[in-house]
Amino acid sequence: MKDKLDFYINGKWSKPSSAETIEVFNPATEEVIGLISAGTKEDINVAVGHAKEAFKTFSKTSPAERADHLKAIIEVYEKRMDEVATTVTEEMGAPLWLSQVAQATTGLSHFKGTLKTLENYEFERNSENYIERKEAIGVVGMITPWNWPMNQMCTKVASAIAAGCTMVLKPSEISPYCAILLAEIIDEAGLPKGVFNLVNGYGPIAGAALSENSDVDMISITGSTRAGIAVAQASAPSVKRVAQELGGKSANIVLDDANIEKAIASGISQCFLNTGQTCTAPTRMLVSAKNYDKALEIAKAVVQKTTVGDPMDENSKMGPISNKAQYEKVIRMIEIGIEEGATLVAGGTELPDGLEKGYYVKPTVFADVTNDMTIAREEVFGPVLCILKYETEEEAIEIANDTDYGLAGYVQGEINHAQEVARHIRAGQITINGGNRENNAPFGGYKASGNGREHGTHGLEDYLETKAMISPLA
Repeated sequence: MKDKLDFYINGKWSKPSSAETIEVFNPATEEVIGLISAGTKEDINVAVGHAKEAFKTFSKTSPAERADHLKAIIEVYEKRMDEVATTVTEEMGAPLWLSQVAQATTGLSHFKGTLKTLENYEFERNSENYIERKEAIGVVGMITPWNWPMNQMCTKVASAIAAGCTMVLKPSEISPYCAILLAEIIDEAGLPKGVFNLVNGYGPIAGAALSENSDVDMISITGSTRAGIAVAQASAPSVKRVAQELGGKSANIVLDDANIEKAIASGISQCFLNTGQTCTAPTRMLVSAKNYDKALEIAKAVVQKTTVGDPMDENSKMGPISNKAQYEKVIRMIEIGIEEGATLVAGGTELPDGLEKGYYVKPTVFADVTNDMTIAREEVFGPVLCILKYETEEEAIEIANDTDYGLAGYVQGEINHAQEVARHIRAGQITINGGNRENNAPFGGYKASGNGREHGTHGLEDYLETKAMISPLA
């Protein structure tokens, strides 16, 4: 058991106001691995108070000073990379190989990318008769999920530090040890007290208290669209800025001039990465009638080669779903897909072979899916792929855009052709032919997928206010 009951407030570990605790589970074994405290409104208000006080001085630091803080965090983070990866795997079930090459490294890359952005950013720009000045927005409340914990915490924290903001982080109670580890890294790096504060707890209590607090100038949330709406509603009376990175139901258009075998195989792998628990996962694969049957054959073969098992085993391609509630939702969504008439090509609701406990789900592929089916419209957040048929390219684009979401999209085909199709997809980030992740590229969604952008210059500017200083005409 690794109980972590204190909160990190004003540069030290502090006792919570309540004795209520939350159990943290290992999803691979269904066993409790430790306890954390359930933060209250009082805990949040104390943390916000210290962040507000720290803002008075931290907001006046120079970009060079803030760059030094980011460099110090990077140095400590690099020393603890192995611990970060192991912690991610233990508490949310990502295969260790994935935690090592992606889960842990993305957090570090955001600090490095933001540092590069900060070193080249102009906070004041002269125009004809005015100066445009960018200033830190203030105290930022951060609410983060369990699926890519370091990735989503670090991009927010790095941008806030670079901007000169102070912050209170409320991470998911499902993956809290990553946040505690991040607090330890920040503490060792010597960030001034009160700049970064951590309070664990439940969203409807601690998260709501953060959203409602009038001394919080901005909320940045990554989570479900339902959670994003609740945060925006709670934030509205104090007219604070709300940045939301929410759900997705991304389409992957496979054009006829793509390498069909490679495109199908890579699309499936991307969908099942992190056990399908990625908001940008390409869960709707669109294939032309000409190539549809071939795509189903390839999909079935790929799934048969996808190993599911202990995330600590280097041979496991997929680990478990991260928590019981999400596991039960995924199983129910598979059942609904069958009930609504989709054809099960591979997978299903039974535990994978050889597994008797743990929140494991077979990688599942549905064919004969129409875009009005529940599995094609709602975010499953598990290893479930829908393959839809299109007759014309125009129909494929129409299907891709026929969704409440707009976080990401994918196009595979001849590069110029694929880029032209990508221009017609209403989503915040389009990946073409499996393009490599670019950490400083703006990231965020259209429609119900949220507001604002993270990463790089756009991420930094989300934490800044704009001031015009107007001088008399010469």
